[in-house]
Amino acid sequence: MRSAKSTGRLIGMLLFVQLSGLIVPFVLLRPLTTGPRDFLPNAAGTSLQIKVAVLLLFANCALTIGITIAAWPVFRQYSERMALWLVAASVIMFSLQAVDNAHILSMLSLSQEYAQADGAGELFQTLAAVAGSTRRWVHFTELLVIDSWIFLLYSVLYRFALVPRALAAFGLLTVMLHFTGIPLPAFLGYSIVTLMGVTMGLSHLALALWLMVKGFEERIPSQAAV
Repeated sequence: MRSAKSTGRLIGMLLFVQLSGLIVPFVLLRPLTTGPRDFLPNAAGTSLQIKVAVLLLFANCALTIGITIAAWPVFRQYSERMALWLVAASVIMFSLQAVDNAHILSMLSLSQEYAQADGAGELFQTLAAVAGSTRRWVHFTELLVIDSWIFLLYSVLYRFALVPRALAAFGLLTVMLHFTGIPLPAFLGYSIVTLMGVTMGLSHLALALWLMVKGFEERIPSQAAV
């Protein structure tokens, strides 16, 4: 069995890859996310780019499950219930990403049909508005689950002091701010989720770098819950 320190270093490397896997698809999907209808004339010309983004999103969610499984032997020593919640959140996250990807590919197909029809027809504009808005709300739902997984991860790290508590507390603060920003488009009509995501990305990067160097703290589980 791996030691807690070596397991932590492995998870640090996986978290670093996970962070990159969140940033790259976000950039690749820009032709789809500029506006509810703006993707209609743009997405067809970048179909390969969008399909690569979809594959990366799937791979990143699979990686999240892998991180959870890798952390299981350590986390379950401290709290099997919290470790199970982390596993459940990662599986739900993967499932919702599958739904999100289906909407992304549907938007791509609509854009391709629009290009073949030479942009004619008001029906395409209506369908684009519906497809874009639907994908947007599915994506926000997925973000809530992603934030829940990250919150659970930082909660375990903070509660059992597996990393410096100041580092885990910073992560908890950034994920709570991001979580708070997700419903704002529905209730206030504007979004600052991307801006808040930058700070959460910084905390995730700091955690990944710390774990790659230090790993988890080695201690007897019964002495960790303070």
